[in-house]
Amino acid sequence: MIIESWGNMKVYISADIEGLTGTTHWNETEKNMPDWQEFANQMTEEVVAASEGAIEAGATEIVIKDAHDSARNINMNALPEEATLIRGWTGDPMSMVTGIDDTFDAVLLIGYHNAAGTITNPLAHTMNPTDVIGLKINGEYVSEFLLHTYAAALFEVPVVFVSGDIGLTKEVKKLNPNIVTLGVKDGIGDATINMNPKKAIRETRELVKKVLGEDLNSKKVTLPKKFEVEIEYKDHKLAYRYSFYPGAEFKAPRSVKFSSTEYYEVLRLVHFLT
Repeated sequence: MIIESWGNMKVYISADIEGLTGTTHWNETEKNMPDWQEFANQMTEEVVAASEGAIEAGATEIVIKDAHDSARNINMNALPEEATLIRGWTGDPMSMVTGIDDTFDAVLLIGYHNAAGTITNPLAHTMNPTDVIGLKINGEYVSEFLLHTYAAALFEVPVVFVSGDIGLTKEVKKLNPNIVTLGVKDGIGDATINMNPKKAIRETRELVKKVLGEDLNSKKVTLPKKFEVEIEYKDHKLAYRYSFYPGAEFKAPRSVKFSSTEYYEVLRLVHFLT
């Protein structure tokens, strides 16, 4: 769809922290750790910027999912009145995009990061960073971006904007070059090279405003016909235990395999096995 004269829109925002400007160490991502507050503030400001850009583009309803760790990172008092905030975890398989449905026009992903098995962010992981080494679909490592972009695609809602590490933005462009991205940092070993945080906030607002005036249909993705899933764990005992999930099988030495033609079943698998 092309939003002409920027009419009413309903926008979903999902925000993580490991792909934000500056975050480099796990101590900066965990609630109540000494370094956390600074980056919780940055998370809030980037989400506010995305919300403001959406409102300027004509959004009248914004649903925000705090989608990191405790899901209690964003300062709700800083949000515009048009926004509703989902704090905590409902416990359903839609996870980081819980509550999304076909009434939404677009999804914005803020502070997302590259997948477990990649090297472009010291904090790269997919879902459970404690137990999971990597998660593959159809032979490729997948990120939380891809998992939840596919989840939105179940309702034909396009992810139109993604901010995060540069490695992730390259993966986004491979999936659909029309999705607008903002690479705010690059990872080298255990370090990051970062955009100025104020610039990241400004560019987020400007890019979101711009993208919501474009052809949103051009940013949709097509779900694969079949999903061959492999989850690799750090501990082979976990893999063996989880292999008893209905339809799953153990793959030595420490992986679980699963196949389905229904993507919601993949989300259910990830929900219970990671």
